[in-house]
Amino acid sequence: MTASARLLIVGPQGSGKGTQGVRIAEALGIPVVSTGDMFRANIKAGTELGQQVTAILDAGDLVPDELTSAIVRDRLSQDDATTGFLLDGYPRNTHQVEHLDEFLSARGESLDAVILLDVPREESIARLALRATEQGRTDDTPEAISHRLDIYEKETAPILSVYGPRGIVDAVDGTGELDEITQRIFGALDARGISVAV
Repeated sequence: MTASARLLIVGPQGSGKGTQGVRIAEALGIPVVSTGDMFRANIKAGTELGQQVTAILDAGDLVPDELTSAIVRDRLSQDDATTGFLLDGYPRNTHQVEHLDEFLSARGESLDAVILLDVPREESIARLALRATEQGRTDDTPEAISHRLDIYEKETAPILSVYGPRGIVDAVDGTGELDEITQRIFGALDARGISVAV
């Protein structure tokens, strides 16, 4: 089943948005459009874009808005995203919100819902520390985790003040069992008339 739904999932690192995003997209039959996944795929494939991104990340910088937006526009123009998509990791700041608005409005579209996974900072830190141990991720040091959460709070959280007045933000409690959280999200979508096949 494919539903026409244009969604964005937002939450701090460690909120579980990657896991929940996949579940939502599968239930709705729409693709997950994750900037992180696209960057990693290009880096692994050694594409020109991948090399650009590697150089930027190696310098400790974030990928510029224009480059990120161009990659997302290209992905959203593919056939499987015409009836809907779930964005994860984009827009990352208010500047990227403007880019997305321009792109969607040119197609006569807009986002149907923004799912905010609400997770306390301490919970995010605990989850990321556990993931670092389980997966042997050396980049997930306490300092690095804290820094990434600071960036989220400073740059990404403000996009909610843009989407909030549009009445499309659904804040969902992101703590508890995975299935419980998924059901909360499905309930919020259902209330918007986006029915999920489970």
